[in-house]
Amino acid sequence: MVRGTGGVLPEGLAEAIRGTAGDIATVLRAAPGADGAHGHGAGLPVPRSTWSLGEAAAHLAQANALMADLAAGRERPYGDGSPGSLAEANEHALAAFAEREPGPLAEMITAQAEAFLASVEERDPDGLLSTPLGAMRPAVLGSYLLTHMLGHGYDLALAVGRPHMLDARRVDLTLPFMIEAMPRVTDPAAVAGLTARFAVRLRSGPSFGVLVTDGAVEATHEPPARPDCTILTEPVAFLLLGLGRVDPWPVIARGKALGWGRKPWLAPRFPRLFRAP
Repeated sequence: MVRGTGGVLPEGLAEAIRGTAGDIATVLRAAPGADGAHGHGAGLPVPRSTWSLGEAAAHLAQANALMADLAAGRERPYGDGSPGSLAEANEHALAAFAEREPGPLAEMITAQAEAFLASVEERDPDGLLSTPLGAMRPAVLGSYLLTHMLGHGYDLALAVGRPHMLDARRVDLTLPFMIEAMPRVTDPAAVAGLTARFAVRLRSGPSFGVLVTDGAVEATHEPPARPDCTILTEPVAFLLLGLGRVDPWPVIARGKALGWGRKPWLAPRFPRLFRAP
C-alpha cells in the first residue's frame, strides 16, 4: 500500500485522499442491502440530485479511475471543461457502466484512490497534467480529487443517514483546486457587469481573494488589500456553499458565514457567481 508521495503532494493531502475514500466506502457499506441483507441501498435517492445512491457511487468510482489515469499521464478527453459539458460526459459515462451495487463500488473507489496516489508519486511536481478543467500541476489535481470525493461523499452520507466526512483540515486541502477552478466555472450571467474585490477567510484557516472586473474573474492565493466585501466562513460551510450543496441564507442565519466591508450585500451573492462542475 502506498504510504507517501515523495513530496509531490503537500503535507496531509495523500492521507486526506486515502481517508476520505475509506470513509466513503464505510458509508456505502452501511447502505441497506450492501452486505446481502434485506434492502436495496442502490436505489436510495440522493438529496438535491437526480441520481440514486448507486448512480452517485458509480460516478465516484468512474471519476476516481479517471483521476488515476490522469495522474499516470494518460489522456482522457472528458467534455470541454464547462459545467454543462462535464454533466453530459458524466451521464454518458454512467450509461456505459453497469455496476450500481454499493459494496463493489466501495472497493472500486478505494482502489482507484490508491492507484491515483501510486501514479502521482511518479510525476514531476512542476509538470502539468491534462484534466477536464484544463492543465494542472499534480498537487492541484490531488486537491481536485479530494474536493470531488468530499462533495459526492457528503451526498452519499446524507442519502444513507450517516455522518459526513468533511472537516476543516480536509477543506483546507481543497483550496488549491478551488482557487484555480473558480475562474473556469464562473457563471457568465451572474458576473455580467460586476466589479468587486472579495476577501474570503476560512475561520481559523487560510484566506484567498477573488477579483471580478466587469465580469472577468481572477482568484488569488492572497486576499486583496482593500476588499469591497470580506467573507468569513466556517470551513465545511464554505465547501458546501462552493459545491452548491447548501443555500447561502440558512448558512448566514446560523452564523456560519459573515460578510462586511463597503459592499457587505455582496456576501450572499458570492457563491452564486460560480457553477459547480
